Amino acid sequence: MEFGVHHANHYYGHSHVLARYCGLDDAEPPRIHGYLQHGWNIGDGMAPDHEYVPGIAKFVWSERVRRRAWSLGRREVYVVGAPWAYLLAMEPPADEPREGTIFYPFHGWEGQHIVGDHDGLIREIRDTETGPVTVCLYWQEFRDKRVRMLYERAGFRVISHGYRGGWWKDLDPGFLYRQLAEQRRHSRVASNRLCSAIMYGTLAGCEPAVYGDPMQLEGEKSAFGGQARIVREWGSLHGTSIDAEHARTVATAELGADRLLPPAELRRLFQWPRPQETPDFELTGVITR
Repeated sequence: MEFGVHHANHYYGHSHVLARYCGLDDAEPPRIHGYLQHGWNIGDGMAPDHEYVPGIAKFVWSERVRRRAWSLGRREVYVVGAPWAYLLAMEPPADEPREGTIFYPFHGWEGQHIVGDHDGLIREIRDTETGPVTVCLYWQEFRDKRVRMLYERAGFRVISHGYRGGWWKDLDPGFLYRQLAEQRRHSRVASNRLCSAIMYGTLAGCEPAVYGDPMQLEGEKSAFGGQARIVREWGSLHGTSIDAEHARTVATAELGADRLLPPAELRRLFQWPRPQETPDFELTGVITR
């Protein structure tokens, strides 16, 4: 398996999804020759806690991120769109009914845990949502019985999409597929912070909502303006009821769904080989430059 450059390229099965789109083996994706943005980002697209080698290509999701990267002195920055948008292009929705809300509480990560009032958030969810609620926890909180049982005892269905992978171990090519399947069975997607999951769900056809205690990471630093800037700049995407058409316009731009590249161009940028077999899907709804 030829993994390289940076292990974060494979978070959530991103490289696997893009390999499939390019007609390559998505079980063993080739090495991406550069750094791939792995989450919705209000900065230059790259995680601030990672080290990057100058001169190596950076592949970001949107034109706004590319412009911010240039303003910070980053070069060799290319807009390719989010892996999520490519997955939607490969997986057309089934004509099935949607019901209820999938709620994503703001989560920690391996290096930082969450500090916040889960009981208070549960009360707000109960007061706001009228249909059944699925709470999707990050694997870290899902394994924490104390946190998980708070939501279970509230009567919510509690799930996790899985482990994102790290350092080329425990990779999970099915992560985004499970997330997409769950979001497509729900009418609404909600969180207590504007995040990737809200952008994803909006693009997948859910009505978005952002409300409740935003919580904090232990020792949280306000990189690129932090939560205060998010509320200020994306204020129209906060509330218990958001204009779905406006939200979809924003999500399309933030995920670069209007900037998806043809497979041949994406392979060229990643320095990937030509496929030997015909892709196993028919593209639907791809918007290219």
